[in-house]
Amino acid sequence: MSFQADNNLKSYKNYYFQQLDFFKQHHVKILSQIKKSNLNSTSNVENLKTQISEVRLTLKAIDFWLRYLEPVAYKQINGPLPVEWETEVHEKHEKPYKRLGSGFTLALLYLEEPNPNKDTLLQFFKQSSQALQVFEQDSITTQLNDYQHFVFANRLHLLNLAAIYTTGFECSDTAAIVPELLAILESTHNIYLAYNQTFIDKNIPAYYLLTYLKMIDFVKNQPKNYSQFNHFVFIKDYVNVLFAYNQKWIVESKASSKSFLDYALNKNNQTIFSKNVYRAQNAKGIFLRVNDENELLKIKNMGKLLFYDPILSKNNQRSCASCHFPTQFFTDTTRKAAPHFSKTLALPRNTPSLINANANHLLMHDGKHISLQNQCKDVITNPNEMASDAKEVVEKVMNCKKYKQTFSEFLKHTPQETKVTFDHIASAITLYYNDFSQYDSDFDDAMNHKTTLNEQSIKGFNLFMSKAQCATCHFVPQFNGTKPPYTGSEFEVLGTPADKNYKNLSADLGRFDQNPAIETKNAFRTSTLRNSAKTKPYMHNGVFDTLDEVIDFYNTGGGAAHGLLVDNQTLSSDSLHLSSTEISHLKAFIHSLNEHIVFDTEPKELPKSNQKNLNSRKIGGEY
Repeated sequence: MSFQADNNLKSYKNYYFQQLDFFKQHHVKILSQIKKSNLNSTSNVENLKTQISEVRLTLKAIDFWLRYLEPVAYKQINGPLPVEWETEVHEKHEKPYKRLGSGFTLALLYLEEPNPNKDTLLQFFKQSSQALQVFEQDSITTQLNDYQHFVFANRLHLLNLAAIYTTGFECSDTAAIVPELLAILESTHNIYLAYNQTFIDKNIPAYYLLTYLKMIDFVKNQPKNYSQFNHFVFIKDYVNVLFAYNQKWIVESKASSKSFLDYALNKNNQTIFSKNVYRAQNAKGIFLRVNDENELLKIKNMGKLLFYDPILSKNNQRSCASCHFPTQFFTDTTRKAAPHFSKTLALPRNTPSLINANANHLLMHDGKHISLQNQCKDVITNPNEMASDAKEVVEKVMNCKKYKQTFSEFLKHTPQETKVTFDHIASAITLYYNDFSQYDSDFDDAMNHKTTLNEQSIKGFNLFMSKAQCATCHFVPQFNGTKPPYTGSEFEVLGTPADKNYKNLSADLGRFDQNPAIETKNAFRTSTLRNSAKTKPYMHNGVFDTLDEVIDFYNTGGGAAHGLLVDNQTLSSDSLHLSSTEISHLKAFIHSLNEHIVFDTEPKELPKSNQKNLNSRKIGGEY
């Protein structure tokens, strides 16, 4: 399709309605075709799948607008997940609610099942038809009268180019991934031309358009097989470069967003591969208003002392560093942590690394907490971990002259508080360890054109994004379960075994304990793969000791493929058929995600207490 420019100041908006009507016409046709189809015939099913795939291409022409202007309605048209748990405020102020998926992606997946039913298939399109009406409402289309939505919609488009469009996350037919990508790129370029005809004083910069056209040419010359597509070059030389242009454009145009899709994203960040591209957590906590570097350093110094100080535990023998060893990437790579009541037993869950914890909206393996500070306080007061309580902790800390004097000085930063609280203590701790989440890896440096990456790691990344299917759960750039626009955390059911013999499924119910439902049973938050080569053991229960064991688990199809009963497993039980060479390349990429962290040394001494019996406490705790 092509865009013929005109001098009508509403040409951009008119083009939107033109493409929307074009898609709606095809949507009506496919509904009619489904009603007339006989699904008892394999050839009829295959023919219908082809027709649905063709209609998907017309959707790609308006993907740019629909995803941004009304993301909930978009998911009803092309939602990739059968069930999503979400709220409009990202689970931080109310419990998540269940939203059933619908639309093209799920319809195509359903047609892959034996004996598909026509009524069930039509149900996938029922909500889709209703959702289409939303995109004609004034609340949506009035945004098209102003340029400001455009730069933010374009940013989301670029982030999806990096994290979604080439991975198969929402396209079950892997042969269609690259053709659909090309359709999106060419359609979006037409939108750019329409935009420039209307918003002449806010035109897309010429250097951006030139780079975008080069990206289209690059895709045209790539193999149509997404496993042979060069994801690395596509993102490094085109998408990330365009992202920097768009970020500069947002700032220079003084655009202002009113969409919740933009709340986590940082407009001042110039690269996708930066720890500041989005913010999921506030490490400052109660010290949010403090920006002076000298004051922040003082708070961090107190946080460091507290991190190593067993005074936080009931028996004064356990500290944060008892489980999160700073020199072991703030986890314990030798064992599962011991409970408070025993030096020899082990807690049921693997100790998660605190590095890059700030890149998750929901924390802990089961998403129990919405803030770093709440997570910190829960560990301190949990009877199985540090077994203390808020009042006791504050009293013991304030009985130390150094703590009392310094934290009393910090009260000037929190005028809403007249005395030192548990929040002051937790916030100092989270501010301290958050600093270790600001380092880059070899992969980041390569993506940011600071260095080159070895060929094995590049091949591993391309596998990661395609055949190995890792990127459908571990999204660029944090390689965790947070995908564009980076406003939530995803959970997966993998069928993790209780032991390496696969005799039983892990008894840990995971997310179910926080949000009970059939779909959440045995579901766990998708963790980052950054530094994973350094942070064994693996999985929520630490059942695997090596990357080879983890990759084998995924390669063979998770717990269900090993004979475990996992009715709700979200991981495909089909084998990935990765060769030994491909596994070697995949591991090389994972190693390239090791970050160049500069760890500090433990404090030389802990603050003295007025309670003399506390002055023999050991730095870092006793167990």
